[in-house]
Amino acid sequence: MKKTIGIIVGNNIKKLRKMRSMTQEDLAEKIKTSYKYIQRIEGKNPPDIRITTLERISTALETSPAKLLDQ
Repeated sequence: MKKTIGIIVGNNIKKLRKMRSMTQEDLAEKIKTSYKYIQRIEGKNPPDIRITTLERISTALETSPAKLLDQ
């Protein structure tokens, strides 16, 4: 099965979040959203993510948006 960009981004967010010892709740609080949204992003059927949200997530994870898009 081919991975969609949404799944790639979600997997990268999850990996970096765990590397930084952050919970979904921690990340959600940092970017001012609900942990349910982070749960959906990291899930099997992620929603489309706005560029501004991707930027906020990358800042919270101390990385670049490009790293979150990287395969």
